[in-house]
Amino acid sequence: MSKACDFCGKNRAVGGHITRRGLAIKSGGIGTHVVKNVKREFGANIQTVRISTPQGTKKVKLCTSCIKTGNFTKA
Repeated sequence: MSKACDFCGKNRAVGGHITRRGLAIKSGGIGTHVVKNVKREFGANIQTVRISTPQGTKKVKLCTSCIKTGNFTKA
């Protein structure tokens, strides 16, 4: 099952989650330090939408930013 937008092609993005420990300097500590850096992925918000086409109605997977544009007619 595809997790990409059929209209713009938006799909997952790779990033990271940084874990820090320690009390901040402005709070009286010696500063925060990075103790873990874990790779993770951010998925696009893909929704299944029924739209009208000249051939008839069909289901497509669109990201929410494409749904907001309104460049199609919902069935």
